[in-house]
Amino acid sequence: MTHENIQPEAQAILEPAGTRVRDPRTGRSLWMAGVLSEGTLTEDTLQVTMQFHPDHTDTQMQVMQQSLLQQINAIGWKGNVECSITVEETAEPVENTKKASEPVRGMSGGGMGPHGGPIQKQKLEGVKHIIAVASGKGGVGKSTVSVNLAVALAKQGHKVGLIDADVHGPSLPMMMKVSATPIANDDRKIVPIVSYGVKCISMGLLVDKDEPIIWRGPMVMGVIRQFFQTVAWGELDYLIVDLPPGTGDAQLTMVQAVDLSGAVIVTTPQAIAVQDAIRGVEMFKKLEVPILGIVENMSFLTLPDGSLVHPFGQGGGFETSLRYKVPLLAQLPLDERIRLGGDMGTPVALSDEDCSKAFVDIAKTIHEHSED
Repeated sequence: MTHENIQPEAQAILEPAGTRVRDPRTGRSLWMAGVLSEGTLTEDTLQVTMQFHPDHTDTQMQVMQQSLLQQINAIGWKGNVECSITVEETAEPVENTKKASEPVRGMSGGGMGPHGGPIQKQKLEGVKHIIAVASGKGGVGKSTVSVNLAVALAKQGHKVGLIDADVHGPSLPMMMKVSATPIANDDRKIVPIVSYGVKCISMGLLVDKDEPIIWRGPMVMGVIRQFFQTVAWGELDYLIVDLPPGTGDAQLTMVQAVDLSGAVIVTTPQAIAVQDAIRGVEMFKKLEVPILGIVENMSFLTLPDGSLVHPFGQGGGFETSLRYKVPLLAQLPLDERIRLGGDMGTPVALSDEDCSKAFVDIAKTIHEHSED
């Protein structure tokens, strides 16, 4: 979207006024939708041309014009305003354009970008690889995998960051034993909190421990975008993203905001968890994000006599990896030491326990894949 026919002096008035009025056809502001096509300022007269789409009704055009004039007055312009209206002669309907380019419904159009426009993808300078850890279902140990993967990568000498993108249920502060409130640097970027050599950011660090995050989707999307684009990550080999369950706003926002190196899917062996994990795999496939592999958590329990039992069934993660021809990165045990590590804020990957080896191996496999 360009505004080359709007003088800078006129833009100083039209941009703030136009961002406060929505175009009902696109869901974007008049400014981002390109409705304000021309603008000049001569002495005490502001001249503006509003260019509408053929699908706009007469009522919509009248309401938008009146709203724009009200906002121009509200921001303090006391001079004359001459507002003319034109209608495009030909244009492709919005629906046709979206269907041709959207991998999933709702990807284009209005978003959490400036002035209601779409999210603008930005390259994170200094960050080599961004890895998403996802699941279709809650309670399968996704945050446990995210935290231990980040710690294992850091132990292997890599520079690592960790985003807790589960805004409604942030677990990073407890699992990484951090409670400090992030501050802003001189560039007005948030400085992440470092724990066990990992740079961390979470909504749980920005609110009181017991405060519920009662937010609608757009607010969540905005925070996730900020975690990527307004945090001072510096030089990182890996940025691990602990996603919330499901295939919704958080996942789409992430894919729109940054380029992902790949995704790790976490599931348990039971059929109901695998079914949701498959939805997660299919989502990333549609969004053209590589699947780095499957982690099957709570796969087995070792009894005192050394025998194994499978409380949640067998084979779900393995069968999923075969179906999609991706690696089965690990089959993690149902082990109290892993649980205690999360509850006490000392991830098991920090230790030399035998149960930490799986996380070390996952980290090595992901690094080898990244170097290919």
